[in-house]
Amino acid sequence: MPVQPYLPTRFGVFLAPYHRPDRDPALQLRRDLDLVAALDRLGYEEVWVGEHHSAGYEIIASPEVFLAAAAERTGRIRLGTGVNSLPYHQPLILADRICQLDQQSRGRAMLGAGPGQLPSDAFMMGVDPLRSREMMSDSLDAIVRLLRGETVTAATDWFALEEARLQLGPYRGGELEVAVASAVSPTGAVLAGRHGVGMLSLAAADPAGFAALDTNWAAYERSCAEAGRTADRSGWRLVTPVHLAETREQALREAEFGAADLVAYIETLGGTRLDGCDTAAGAVERWTTEGLPTFGRAVIGSPEDAVEGIAQLAARSGGFGTFLILQLDIAEPAATLRSLELFAERVVPRLTGATDARRASLEWAGRNSERFVSAVRRSTLEAIARKGEVR
Repeated sequence: MPVQPYLPTRFGVFLAPYHRPDRDPALQLRRDLDLVAALDRLGYEEVWVGEHHSAGYEIIASPEVFLAAAAERTGRIRLGTGVNSLPYHQPLILADRICQLDQQSRGRAMLGAGPGQLPSDAFMMGVDPLRSREMMSDSLDAIVRLLRGETVTAATDWFALEEARLQLGPYRGGELEVAVASAVSPTGAVLAGRHGVGMLSLAAADPAGFAALDTNWAAYERSCAEAGRTADRSGWRLVTPVHLAETREQALREAEFGAADLVAYIETLGGTRLDGCDTAAGAVERWTTEGLPTFGRAVIGSPEDAVEGIAQLAARSGGFGTFLILQLDIAEPAATLRSLELFAERVVPRLTGATDARRASLEWAGRNSERFVSAVRRSTLEAIARKGEVR
């Protein structure tokens, strides 16, 4: 019999964030910090925060600064940079900052590594987008070694290290967890496997990214094997937009709040119009069927719809360790919080089996109810016959 793919056992949120540019940024950032505190309270295992420098929507320039503030508002949730754009940083300085965050958060920091998403960011820094993956590889080679406590001497045409070492290592004394961004091409998967680090599939919701999940994992396995390592699915994270409500119809209505704005963002960056998105309802319809560029297909519906969607990801990929909600301004803040509560209350237990024993206990009690009720009835009748005497 074929091996059944296992479902994720950890859950978190990927927060770019995307915020419309006609609102107060200080309030938006404060709301994001409140959101991380809520995630911690609801039991989410991790949150990842992005790095961007242009285009007005993704307004966190330094995920480390944001996550340091989040660390002071939380107690257990792990804090990942999702992702640091490696071509924009000197490797020693970035590794040093991540270790400081790990010390300040008492071992909760994670490093997400990527080449940089927005061409406008690279343009302003004079980074050739055609070289960004090569530069990411150069940088990651050095960063992984530094985080493992090595002394590194290396030179490229864009950075140099001379007997570089970290004065602060990871908080727990071992290796700090690293994950490499992977989309449709196998580049990220190959790089992650070479270094024995995790893989962060940001395009899992995109039809092309979804179709490439199994081939990307195969590339990761081959790369791990070539480096003498065993691939571990528990280190694989998949990202998908999700908004839930009590019913699918309610969730679709709530999503009209933010869908049109995200379409406007995509159209502005791409310089083109998206078919079928002239109305908010039309934008939601396209988002949940054909999908939107950048954001892929969203799961907008009931908790049962989310369980089904994650099961489909597991079947396509063969199994993965962590599911991350791509958190967007899909709905009003109150509805967004309720969506996250529904996911934690009703989706996570279904996938992890946390409520299986309770359901089994209830079913067992139901199957034996006649026997139990009869015993209580006999006990009552005997007590009456004894005229309430206590023995």
